[in-house]
Parts: sequence; structure tokens; C-alpha cells
Amino acid sequence: MGCSARRLRNVEHRVACVREYATGNGDCRTACDCLGVQHCSTKTFVKKTSCVLVAAAVGTASAFMGPSPMMAGSSNKPATMGFASTQGLALRGPSLMTPLARGGRIGARKATHVLTMALKDGQKPIIIGLAADSGCGKSTFMRRVTACFGGECKLNPIGRETNTLVSDMSTVICLDDYHLNDRAGRKVTGLTALDPRENNFDLMYEQVKAIKEGKSISKPIYNHVNGTLDENETIEPTPIVIFEGLHPFHDKRVDDLMDFKIYVDITPEVKFNWKVQRDHEERGHSIESITASIEARKPDFDAYIDPQKEKADCVIMVEPTELAEGDKKTIKVSMIQCEDVKGFEPSYIWDQGSSIEWTPNGAKLATSAPGIKLFSGPTTWAGKKAQVVSVDGKFDKLSQLEYIEKAFCSTGSKNFGEVTKKMLEYDGQPGSNDGTGLLQTIASLKVREIYENLTGAKVKAAA
Repeated sequence: MGCSARRLRNVEHRVACVREYATGNGDCRTACDCLGVQHCSTKTFVKKTSCVLVAAAVGTASAFMGPSPMMAGSSNKPATMGFASTQGLALRGPSLMTPLARGGRIGARKATHVLTMALKDGQKPIIIGLAADSGCGKSTFMRRVTACFGGECKLNPIGRETNTLVSDMSTVICLDDYHLNDRAGRKVTGLTALDPRENNFDLMYEQVKAIKEGKSISKPIYNHVNGTLDENETIEPTPIVIFEGLHPFHDKRVDDLMDFKIYVDITPEVKFNWKVQRDHEERGHSIESITASIEARKPDFDAYIDPQKEKADCVIMVEPTELAEGDKKTIKVSMIQCEDVKGFEPSYIWDQGSSIEWTPNGAKLATSAPGIKLFSGPTTWAGKKAQVVSVDGKFDKLSQLEYIEKAFCSTGSKNFGEVTKKMLEYDGQPGSNDGTGLLQTIASLKVREIYENLTGAKVKAAA
């Protein structure tokens, strides 16, 4: 069973994951990851404790939600929501039926939990948008961002499936929650979730606007495990709110509400290489099936998702390495930063405005083949002046990263060494040894800096 970032979050999936291990069909590391406990490679330890882990997970799940419809009884089909067919594409799960058009509260169904990190009197949230295709590392990136504002980043504790992440000052809302139909409904329409017609932009706009005005919302939840539209959750605005997903900049009304916009751009070659590594080398899927899966999504991605990058203030682009021809595992990561964005100053290496190409000293920064090279210089993006910094290759020891950090200027850090410290906190996570993690970390610190510049407030650096 694959444990994607979203599926790891919910109790029901934890139960399924651990049960799968307990019956001999799963592995120890997956079970431990699902439960959020330290993996132990000693098989004897796992055998002694697996029954305890399963019991704990099952007990927790039962307390929260009762027997799982995915596990119990004779049917292994996910529960589906009912549909009301109106005109054309208007197939809607009932959890999205709201009194919004009648001038009622923003949202409909009664939530079981209210997040209570209230704003100060007169304070309005800063709104950040993050656009990217599925499987591009948005979850890890968002954890890096929220960590810059202090406190533990965790799921909204409503006791059931949720996609909302919270910390002391921040909230991350997944725009998948604004899918118009559940998984069964999309089978009826024949459209993918990438198609704008499968997303409720009217509700998205009303709720982003409400959050920006400092109002609470009752928002839908799209359940990624079984594909249903679940009961709403109530969200109170926090000082910084991030909306991440497929379409944050597609609708002009929503796009205009964003204070800062980030797009993660994974080029087709890297997407294919990553998917082959995961699905072919690790899961045994055929190259033909992988290619077909990618090609099936490509028209909608090209039409509706990719064009949003031209609206972004910051683009993190992941491309194949230029250091070794045919190397499918090493990547080049660039951060393209538009100039003249309110509250934002681009990061650069050594001298702003200069074009600099740098190969670090191998005695000061250990690297694996094919090595590492950095670049910084002026560029343009969608007709706008911009600054780009690039990291091609990977580094072996995060503890040596201060050598690289010395070269970077305007990182958003509050003191020298903070970039390296933030990187060390995510050691072992995807991208932690290449430009993905480094530039995501700098972008995260810049989001904190933007918040301070736009509000006049100050956020303490972690001790």
C-alpha cells in the first residue's frame, strides 16, 4: 500500500496500513510511518509491538469514526455520496450544497470542530497561493513554510479525514476540497479534477475572500482515501493562510486575492523519470502503463494548470541536470523571482544583478557525481523583470551547507545559519540533499519576510 502524504494523515488509512502489515502484506517502515512512530529495523521488536500498534490505531479510529466502511463487512467499495442531476455538468455531492447564493453563512453543513487561533482585533490574514500538479511535493513544501512561523505543523484535529494543516500562526487549505463532484461523480461526467468544470470556483472565491476579510468559513472536505465529499469543517482565519492545489490562480477573482503566488513547475522529463522510479522500479508497473497514465492527464494539465505559472510571483522549476547527459536521477532546480512585487525582494548569489556561475570547492562541500553548480542572474518571466537562482546537482552533507549559505543574499533568514538549520530539520525528506529543499527553504523564509513586510509584525526565529 502506497502511503502518500495525504493518505498518511487520516486515521482510517493508518488502520488499513497497519492491518496490512499485520497480515503479512505490508512492511514495517510503512506501518511505522502511518502511525507516526520511529521505524525500528529489528524484526523482533516489530513482532513484539505490532499487535500493540494495531490495537492503538484501531482503537483510535473507532473512537473517532466507528467501523471503517473501507474495512468492515462484505463490501470493499468506498462509500459514495448521492447526486442530484440538474443541467449539463451540475452533478454535486450534497456536502457542497450551500446557502451561499441565498445570502446565508459561507458554507453549509455543521462542522464537528472549530479551529480557534483567532486574529488580533483589526488584523487581516496574508494570503499565499501555491499552485502545482499532483505529486510535486506541495505537502513537504507547505510544512517548510509553516515551520517558519513557529509551532508544530499538524492536521486540523477534527478526529476524521481532513486536508487542512495548522500551526500556531498559519493554516494551509487544500483546494481539492473545492472539487465539485466526488470520485464517482467524475466517472459520470468523464472529466478529470484538473478540468475547471469539476471545481466550485464560486465557493472558492467566496471563502478565500471571507478568510482575507478575517471571517470564519465552513468549508467542504474532499476525502482522498475513498474519494467522497465529507462533512464540512469550520476554519477560523489565522495571520497567514495558504491555499494550495491545482487551480489557485485560474479564476481571476481568486487570483486577485493572493498577496504572493508560488508555482512549482516540474518539467515533463522529470515527472516521467520520477514516476518510472516509483511505479516501475518500486511497484513493478510497466513503462507502457506509466506512459499512458501521464499522457491521459497531459491535455488537461497543459490547458488548465500549466498556464497559471505565468501569473506567479515566484516559480520553482525542476529540470533534468545539465551536468551529465542521460542522468535521470539528478536534477537542476531554479527559483525564478519576479521583481517589483509588494513586500518581496528576490534572493541572489553574491551580487544582485550580476550573472554568476559557481562551482563550489569540493573540499568544503562534499558532493556525489556529477557534482554541483550554482547560477544567479537577471532574467525575465512572463514579460516581467526577474532574478533567478539555480542549483544543479546534489550535496552529501547538510552540515556543510553553511558554505553555500554564505554565498546567498536576501534569503529572508533572521541570522546566518538559519537556512542550514531549517534544512537539517528536514534531513531525509524529499529534496533534502538538492536544490529542491534548499530553494523551498529560502522561499519559505521569504514568505515569512513578506508577512512581516506587509503587516509590520515580527515573527520570532526558532531558538
